Amino acid sequence: MSVAKTTEIIASSKKSFEDAIEIGISRACKTLDEVQGAWVQDQKVTIENNKISEYRVTLKITFVLKD
Repeated sequence: MSVAKTTEIIASSKKSFEDAIEIGISRACKTLDEVQGAWVQDQKVTIENNKISEYRVTLKITFVLKD
């Protein structure tokens, strides 16, 4: 039997929400072992000069704890 934990991260991209998700998951996998899944908890954008300047996502990352 294994035990999993979730952690919350925020990632951003100048391109898209999808790119922000990829960036966040890629970074989490560099730091955490046994990443098993992720879900998007929140999405938001920042706006400058009446245009979207950044896409931000809040992710919950699930990973299995070592024995």
